Amino acid sequence: MSNLMVKKYPVSLGDPWRMLLFLLLAQLIVAFIGRSIGPLGVLIGEDLSLTKSQIGMLPAALFLGQAIVSVPAGFLTDIVGSRKLLVLASIFMGLGFLLMTLLHHFWLVLLLIIIGGLGYGAMHPVTNRGIIYWFPLKQRGTAMGIKQTGITAGSALASLILLPLSVAFGWRVVLLAACLLLLAGGFVSYHFYRDPPELDKQKGSSTGLFQFYKSMFKMLKNKALMLVSFSALGLNGTQMCLNTYIVLFAYEQLKISIFLSGILLVVSEVCGSIGRVAWGMISDRLFNGKRVVILMIITIITALASGTAALIHSAPFWVMVPIVALFGFAASGFNGIWMNLASELVPKEQAGISSGISITLGSAGAIIIPPLFGFIVDQTGNFSSGWFMITGMMVIVFALLIGLSILNKQNDVI
Repeated sequence: MSNLMVKKYPVSLGDPWRMLLFLLLAQLIVAFIGRSIGPLGVLIGEDLSLTKSQIGMLPAALFLGQAIVSVPAGFLTDIVGSRKLLVLASIFMGLGFLLMTLLHHFWLVLLLIIIGGLGYGAMHPVTNRGIIYWFPLKQRGTAMGIKQTGITAGSALASLILLPLSVAFGWRVVLLAACLLLLAGGFVSYHFYRDPPELDKQKGSSTGLFQFYKSMFKMLKNKALMLVSFSALGLNGTQMCLNTYIVLFAYEQLKISIFLSGILLVVSEVCGSIGRVAWGMISDRLFNGKRVVILMIITIITALASGTAALIHSAPFWVMVPIVALFGFAASGFNGIWMNLASELVPKEQAGISSGISITLGSAGAIIIPPLFGFIVDQTGNFSSGWFMITGMMVIVFALLIGLSILNKQNDVI
């Protein structure tokens, strides 16, 4: 037992949690910039005279960049480890959005957001790989949940800090300053983070383009991974609809002030952060590391919350708080469970490319669904039809998860 402990935690038992801190920092600062698209969407839309559908294309562009990079980033992470890619992801994200603040043409703005999305998307397999190697199975749900709170916390901080500052000083100068902070934070994470020694021994063991394609097609034949990924497609798209449109929904349809509308997004993301840790702990401690049943519960709650939002045409701020809190707890809290499941369905030396492929497929939801939601709202003139679309989509996701549960029982896996 002692030899195993020395091999897994070569310096001290506290090392995994210390490394988690720097993975969390990297995830948070990238999300602080990338997910600012949601709360700042209303201001960017006014500045560039955008329709609701075009506003929905802003986060879609971010996740298009994520979809493009996730598989190669996962493969590279499996080869070289997480440390070097932490800073590269921060550079892509920071420079992409920094240059975007200097432009006034919608399609050029989208292009720079896609470039930023390369950094945003690369950060997921990079940090996921660190979690898989530093933590044993029955701690990964909690650790991954904590790491994933960086995304929702970053989005919440963007609403709490960047939105009011942007109202006061303009979104361009505020976002530019935030990008400089991101670049600094990326170098801090790089300086302090270390890959596990056992990973150092494996680096370079599976290089080459042939091995990349071989690994990728092997993952695509994994039925369980595909079911997880397509379930995540629906949940991921729902999460981005919530982030992108809750401010517009509250401000335009419910006539809540823009400040309190932004606070609703903060509530959603704070509850999403709590959910990412809570769902991981529930999965680890109450369900013995089983993840699929947690995703099924999350899907049911999301369907109920979106259905409730669809029925509301007028409500004060305080009525919306518990609804949005529950919505965020589920729809923004599922990611840690998804990341664990996608990584645990394969041998851990393939965790990077496995999570990369799953993120690529899951990102399709964030690319397709927010513009579709916005298009439906543009056509109908209200948000109810959009929220009902989300409820219907959750029914499909639940059916996919039932199929995954049956498959896992046949294969005797988590």
